Amino acid sequence: GPRVRFGPSPTGFLHLGGLRTALYNYIFAKKHQGTFILRVEDTDQNRVVPGAAEGIEDMLDWAGIPPDESPGRGGPAGPYVQSQRLELYERASAALLASGAAYRCFCSPQRLQLLRTHALRSQQTPRYDNRCRHLTPTEVAQKLSQGLDCVIRFRLEKGVQPFQDLVYGWNKHEVAEVEGDPVILKGDGFPTYHLANVVDDHYMGITHVLRGTEWLASTSKHLLLYKAFGWEPPQFGHLPLLLNKDGGKLSKRQGDIFLERFARDGFLPEALVDIVTNCGSGFTEKQMGRTLEELISQFEIGRITTHSALLDLEALPEFNRIHLTRHIENQGLRQKLVRELQGLVELVYGDQQVDPDVLENDYVERVLLLRKGHISLLKNLVSSDYSYLWVRPSVSRQQLQTISAEVDEIGKLVLGLMTRQAAAMTVEELNKDLRSLQKQTRETKYSSMMQLLRLVLSGRQHGPSVAEMMMTLGAEEVCGRIRRALSS
Repeated sequence: GPRVRFGPSPTGFLHLGGLRTALYNYIFAKKHQGTFILRVEDTDQNRVVPGAAEGIEDMLDWAGIPPDESPGRGGPAGPYVQSQRLELYERASAALLASGAAYRCFCSPQRLQLLRTHALRSQQTPRYDNRCRHLTPTEVAQKLSQGLDCVIRFRLEKGVQPFQDLVYGWNKHEVAEVEGDPVILKGDGFPTYHLANVVDDHYMGITHVLRGTEWLASTSKHLLLYKAFGWEPPQFGHLPLLLNKDGGKLSKRQGDIFLERFARDGFLPEALVDIVTNCGSGFTEKQMGRTLEELISQFEIGRITTHSALLDLEALPEFNRIHLTRHIENQGLRQKLVRELQGLVELVYGDQQVDPDVLENDYVERVLLLRKGHISLLKNLVSSDYSYLWVRPSVSRQQLQTISAEVDEIGKLVLGLMTRQAAAMTVEELNKDLRSLQKQTRETKYSSMMQLLRLVLSGRQHGPSVAEMMMTLGAEEVCGRIRRALSS
């Protein structure tokens, strides 16, 4: 089967753009019984953030798209971290030097800076002028014997072959005409992206390179490197950019596109996977609520269009609501949510009098089943509107009597109603029943009766409707609260 790779640089957290690239690679691999590889591209040592590589692998696991081979898991083509593969790049550069496809460049940083400044001043794109390309072997030996610093550059040849991109179709970029010969090995022995990705894709047996469209213009250069090595290149497919819904770049500065943040805020990985594929292309249908299995079965690489993908993060709660509902409906996943919700209740209401009964599995599970579809995040259930579920009010009889003198009668009527009612009633039916109960009182107005019940059930003056509270609490809990208030 195919072998594909996701190659992030460990300079920070995994963000939505990175997730999307990883996801397309994962889906392609699984669709064709292939292998998904995580490779850490840390050749720019100045920008490496300690712990970032492990963080990225953790987030792929969290998102449900774990790599088959990676720094953490190992595998047959390791090491999977570029800084541990320096010897390979060294050998590859030596081979290109020997064949004349690459050369040593001794130009000082000052000279390169001057070329830059000069080009910019005359409104041209800065490029290296290939000066060292023309050094004779004797000149090179002489400079080396003087101990001069050097880098290795790749000779760009004119007349590139067009290649067929899996997304963008036939393509070619005459790189030699627009840029100078690129550095492939820096003075510190570290490769640049161009060399490292070609060498690694070759030795890791990568068959398909699916990466962001920002690399499309470099692909002709990479193909020239494959040709210079005499290697068979992989197939390339470039993924259109992921943009804000207004067409701007996703801002990493606001920190609001990092997976860690979404995980911390309680969003389900399924919702993120769904939203980043939903705004892109490559799948048969566009409906919300697709699972990874459905995405894999619907995926066709030929369906990816070249339009930028516009991401509307304001829709994320709605995506999450759909996936949360699915989790609640699934017995196994529901048990996990029960435990999570119990933890949230203790966290938020721990210092108030939480009765052990309301943390019982059955009660918490009932709450989930009854509120499913109404909440977009699990933590909505511990917001102040829902505090009545977790903290039993202490309301005195005297307090209630200031609202209506008929406290006992109303209590008895509602207790009678709750024991008669089957659990499957709706909020509408319950509202009707409460209206008819009020007609059986002597002088209590409907609004006063509701105020009284609201106080008995929640200890608060505001919040959801009384019928909704009764539905969510369940008959047993409602009766318990009424009896306690009447006997206090």
